[in-house]
Amino acid sequence: MKKLFFLLLTLFIFSCKSKQALTGGIASKDATATKIIQEHYKNRKDFKTLNIRATTKYKDQSQSYAVSTEIRIKKDEMVWVYVKMLGFPVAKALITPNKVSYYEKLNNTYFEGDFKLISNWIGTDLDFNKVQNLFLGIAIDDLSKIEYVSKIENELYFLTEKTKTDFEKTFYFEAENFLLKKEFVQQPSQNRNLEIQYPSHQKENDIFLPNAILIKAIQKDQINIDIFYKNISFNEELNFSFSIPDGYEAVQIE
Repeated sequence: MKKLFFLLLTLFIFSCKSKQALTGGIASKDATATKIIQEHYKNRKDFKTLNIRATTKYKDQSQSYAVSTEIRIKKDEMVWVYVKMLGFPVAKALITPNKVSYYEKLNNTYFEGDFKLISNWIGTDLDFNKVQNLFLGIAIDDLSKIEYVSKIENELYFLTEKTKTDFEKTFYFEAENFLLKKEFVQQPSQNRNLEIQYPSHQKENDIFLPNAILIKAIQKDQINIDIFYKNISFNEELNFSFSIPDGYEAVQIE
């Protein structure tokens, strides 16, 4: 459960109808990296709050299970995550630009700290903006800060960093709205790989959001998390209450 919860951090309402998936466009002519990045960031829209209800499936080498996940976002201020299994609450987290806090009921443990430990564990630097971008379907890195080379690969626009570093980061976009389809963060020297895929998108309140997020993280072992958005709502008055229950034991994330 601890691994599931921290991958949900990095590394998910009120409508009865499922959202129609957008098909996206096929890249058929070259576009500069600058053009692709500019068009992708046009998808960032303003909102006050976002509430997402999702089904999350987890699988590693020894176990697999499904949980219900609720994600509440107060834009640029906090992300609140609530996890239930078989209808019973099992974990809750509050993520702000300065701190990550979470507790889980199965072992009566909690964690409070910065993003450093989680970043080391997952194999890529994390901060609040990257976590928020993950749920919104926006590239987790700020693409305007690094030079990229663009090309077409498998009918998608493909960006790779111009200057090679220990981390290899690549991004794929469809051509109609320049929505992110998948991104990879690899560190070959440490045998670390993080893959995030967005198979399809929906549009609500003039804002594009994923229908699903597929996460695969590989270090010594492989972990898969598939997050399927069920219902979403914007700009409601949401409760972001969070407090660690008495008697819980602090844990260190190795």
